Amino acid sequence: MKTRRFHFSSKLIVLLTLFISACGQDVLLTFETTGRDKLRPLAIVTFAVDLESGTYTARDHTGKRADLQVDGDGMATFLVTRALPGAITRWTVRLDQDAPPKVEAVSRGEAVLIRADGRDIVAYRTAKGRVPREDIPDVYNRDGYLHPVWTPSGRVVTDDYPPDHIHHHGIWAAWTNTIFQGRTPDFWNMGRATGRVEIVALDSVWSGIVHAGLNARHRYVDMIHEEVTALNEAWHVKVYRTSTDINILDLSLTQIAATDSVLVLPEYRYGGVGVRGHRGWVGEEGTEFFTSEGLTRENGHATRARWCHIGGIVDGERVGIAVLSHPDNHESPQPMRIHPTEPFFNFAPTQAGQFEISSNEHTTWKYRFVTYDGAYDQDLLDALWADYANPLTVHIIR
Repeated sequence: MKTRRFHFSSKLIVLLTLFISACGQDVLLTFETTGRDKLRPLAIVTFAVDLESGTYTARDHTGKRADLQVDGDGMATFLVTRALPGAITRWTVRLDQDAPPKVEAVSRGEAVLIRADGRDIVAYRTAKGRVPREDIPDVYNRDGYLHPVWTPSGRVVTDDYPPDHIHHHGIWAAWTNTIFQGRTPDFWNMGRATGRVEIVALDSVWSGIVHAGLNARHRYVDMIHEEVTALNEAWHVKVYRTSTDINILDLSLTQIAATDSVLVLPEYRYGGVGVRGHRGWVGEEGTEFFTSEGLTRENGHATRARWCHIGGIVDGERVGIAVLSHPDNHESPQPMRIHPTEPFFNFAPTQAGQFEISSNEHTTWKYRFVTYDGAYDQDLLDALWADYANPLTVHIIR
């Protein structure tokens, strides 16, 4: 009697193994992602799940692996490289308790430093430290902002207390021209001593395999007569673990009036979230600006855009930072303040006209910051903005 022999190709064995594994009892979740109309070099996927907070592994049908992180609010996040247009990909999720954090947020003196794979990404200033020069009045001393902000190679793209505008602080938030209870506090130009922004509390700091970040609360204090808090502000900062080509961090601000009196924001050319570029970028030729609409420093001010690149030379090499404005923001696509001689940029919704922030409704502002070494890549920034504005869709199977 002859013995029948079966010959399996190595490819078939891998597929059978993956199928058997996918049907295992340790699979906690199965879901599908659907690509959009164009290739996404990098897609950040976030969706609600019924899983405990922690670290997981997601694999697609080919065995491709991605780290997946679930936070305390039940939101899962993972990153997909080269998300093809229209492609439907099925993922299975398993617990991965032994995976160490790859993005870490740690307290260092008067700041929370966030690092990914050992590389510094950004620092959030948690306390008013010493001002850098003795000639700076104490009224300019401030906390609650992001600086330094680094590129993947470790070059700093922001500045703090620059000599020409010592009230500029890395990436910060403040309103300039305001009306509150009949008074006109200026929370931006600190030298006027009519308003200030300060930390109330650092509520939480987290690290993880996909992202790290923090939640903090600020207040806007009217200093004109008796000190009165006019506005409360919550910061949510999230830094992702990306490739070594780019760094990505998200900043979401939620604001609400602190009293029954509204904070009126009349039309003005700047105010909101500001970005101060590297100190060496001062002068008309020192900073390169390029907007999503193809405009530059010469013709971009007071126009609207989805994103703007700010760049220059640091340590002999070209580097840059791009600011992406979410389409949910008021007056989106928002008008911009592009300074004619300084490395300063600001998405400025007040350029479009007066609006108010009341105690009846939260107002949220969302921005994504991308840093890189070398020249900016317009196609990449277009794709990153598209992913920020319209992320991949997720359908949970089981």
